[in-house]
Amino acid sequence: MNNKFNVSLKTKIQVLIFTLIISIIFILSGIFTYWEYEQTEDSMGQMALQTASNLSYMPSVGKALQREEPPEELQTLSLQIQERVGAEFVVIGDEEGIRYAHPDEEQIGRKMVGGDNERALEDEKYYVSKAEGTLGPSLRGKAPVFNEEQEVIGIVSVGFLMEDIYTTFFKRLGNIAGVSLLVLVIGGAGGYMLTRSIRKDTMGLEPYQIASLYQQREAVLSTVKEGIVAIDQHQKVTMMNAAARNLLHMESDVTNTYIKDIFPNSEMERVLRSGIEERDQEVSLNDRMVVATRTPVIENGEVVGVVASFRDKSEVREMVNALSEIQSYSEGLRSQTHEHANKMYVLLGLLQLKNYQEAIDLIEDEFQSVQSQSNRLYQIKDDTVKAILLGKISKASELKIDFIIDESAFLEPVPEHINRARLVTILGNLIDNAFDAVYDQSNKEVVFSATDVGKEIIFEVTDSGPGIREEVMPYVFKKGFSTKKGGQRGFGLSNVKDIVAELGGTFEIDTENGKGTTFSVFISK
Repeated sequence: MNNKFNVSLKTKIQVLIFTLIISIIFILSGIFTYWEYEQTEDSMGQMALQTASNLSYMPSVGKALQREEPPEELQTLSLQIQERVGAEFVVIGDEEGIRYAHPDEEQIGRKMVGGDNERALEDEKYYVSKAEGTLGPSLRGKAPVFNEEQEVIGIVSVGFLMEDIYTTFFKRLGNIAGVSLLVLVIGGAGGYMLTRSIRKDTMGLEPYQIASLYQQREAVLSTVKEGIVAIDQHQKVTMMNAAARNLLHMESDVTNTYIKDIFPNSEMERVLRSGIEERDQEVSLNDRMVVATRTPVIENGEVVGVVASFRDKSEVREMVNALSEIQSYSEGLRSQTHEHANKMYVLLGLLQLKNYQEAIDLIEDEFQSVQSQSNRLYQIKDDTVKAILLGKISKASELKIDFIIDESAFLEPVPEHINRARLVTILGNLIDNAFDAVYDQSNKEVVFSATDVGKEIIFEVTDSGPGIREEVMPYVFKKGFSTKKGGQRGFGLSNVKDIVAELGGTFEIDTENGKGTTFSVFISK
């Protein structure tokens, strides 16, 4: 995969986290900045108004304003309050707005500026206003001064320069910036730790690499003929490939289903408990024998799951039978070569003894025998079946059995959907069983016939053996049942029946005590 433009997961997460944190910081900082500015302005405005109100309530202020000349103690009082509250100015004026006290003594006796005294002098209101005075733009608290008759006789104005308010605001804004920077550092550290944890969980793989591995895994699992099932530590199915679903006859997704509910005798729970691998164990599955291998999944020294593979034993047996037939064919050819060499030695002896007529008769008999078999094999045009028959002819010759290919036998190449290995299993088992049946008989004759007409292919194998007893008939196709001595028997006809059924065919037996048996197989093309 071309990863030229792929960005690492670590980079993506860190960029995302930093982007989110910075965006949130900007948004929240803007909101808090606005709130902080409003709060700063409001608090300083209220301080100015409260100071002005308190000063206006002082009796000494009222008395001083009723004099014709402003007393010096009024100037002293205003400067003391100005210093105590940190205001830029405390101004006291009469009902005409003439200053009686001001930080700049030169302004005393002059009219107050700013144009914001009307509400206090005329409407008798206490309020906060913004205006530009002799000291510059300021935030002012205004309060009227009343005499004993509750008449307005003056005004008190306490102000803070806007420049000072901005200075106070920016100091507070520095605290917000410090908190924002701390949040950014903590978020960055958290993002770094998160990316390290994720990369540890993904074993250092990037998302595109994980996706590629997943696609490859799915491709591998879909092409593997073995059924594969995986469970977690809770005995729930985490993965099942198509071959396993076919073996279990499952059409829907069974992920997160308990394994015991779909495969009660899988024995995967035992491996989950023991943590010991089990290989090549035979298990019965839907009336079929499968070979199972169970492997524990170990993480940090603990068993966290089990993976099991299942192979259909009949397929393994088919392969073994096919190899056995090839070996039998090879041995037959070797026996045939040995027999042919013996005949050549006999022929050489007859020629040396000048018994020419007997030599000619021997050659003619051999020619007729070979020619007869060749003519009959010529009608069999499928190479696999022909190879099987050639091997069985050699084996029959070695066993002194008369193996006859029926004169009417005819077979075109079989369709591709009929597996060659299965064909070997069917014909090989039927012919071998027929050989076994006639081996101890005086008349050792086995006849093979094939018919390829219409929509079916028919194979028939007839022997001159003793036939199948009636009480044995129900058990003929049972696995492990055999009337012959020796181990590893009783699987041939059972395999034949299963394979014929899988190919959509049928199976018939015609037997009579003392007269032999005919096995007929019908397979749809």
